[in-house]
Amino acid sequence: MTTADILQSVVLGLGTGLALIVAIGAQNAFVLRQGIRGEHVAAVVLICAASDAVLIAAGILGIGTLVQVVPVALDVIRLAGAAFLAGYGVMAAKRAIRPGSLVAAAQAGRPGARAAVGTVLALTWLNPHVYLDTVLLLGSVASSQGEGRWLFGAGAMLGSVLWFCALGFGARLLRPVFARPGAWRILDGLIAVVMFTLGIRLAFGL
Repeated sequence: MTTADILQSVVLGLGTGLALIVAIGAQNAFVLRQGIRGEHVAAVVLICAASDAVLIAAGILGIGTLVQVVPVALDVIRLAGAAFLAGYGVMAAKRAIRPGSLVAAAQAGRPGARAAVGTVLALTWLNPHVYLDTVLLLGSVASSQGEGRWLFGAGAMLGSVLWFCALGFGARLLRPVFARPGAWRILDGLIAVVMFTLGIRLAFGL
C-alpha cells in the first residue's frame, strides 16, 4: 500500500467512527456528567475508548457475522439495556428534583470509582446500538477496505479516543456554568429524558 492509501484508510475510519460516536446518547451523557463533576474521568474515558477498540476489532475479525446468525443475543441485550436505561433515568430524575444533591463540589454522596466503572460498563455493553454501530457497521465497512481494514479500524479507534477525551476532559470548561444547582437540575432533567427515551426505543425496538 502507498502512503496515500494508508492515510486514506485511516482518515476514512476516523471519520466513520466519529460519525457514529458523536451523538446524544446514554454513554455520552454519562461521560459528560462525570467530566463536569470531575469524578473518575480518566477511568470512564479509558473504559469507553477501550470498549470501542475491542468491539471494532471484533467487527473486523468477523464476529459481526456470528451476531447476525444468532439474533436472539441482541434481543436479550436490548431488553436488559432498556431496563438499565430506565433505572438510570429514574436516578437522574431524582437528582433533578432534589437540587441539593447536585452541587459538583459536594463530597457527600459522591459515587465511588466502582460505581462509576459499573455504570459506564453497563451503559456501554448493554446498549445493542453499540454492537450494531461498531461490530456490524464498522466491521462491514472495514471489510470493504481489503488489506487496509486494520488501518480503517485504527482510524475508528482513534476517533473514539479523541471524542471521549474531548467530552470527558473538556467538560471541565463548563464547570463555572454548573456551579449553580439550577444548571445541574437542567442537565439531569435532560439526561433523564434521554435515558427514558432510549429505554423506550430499545424496549419496543424502535
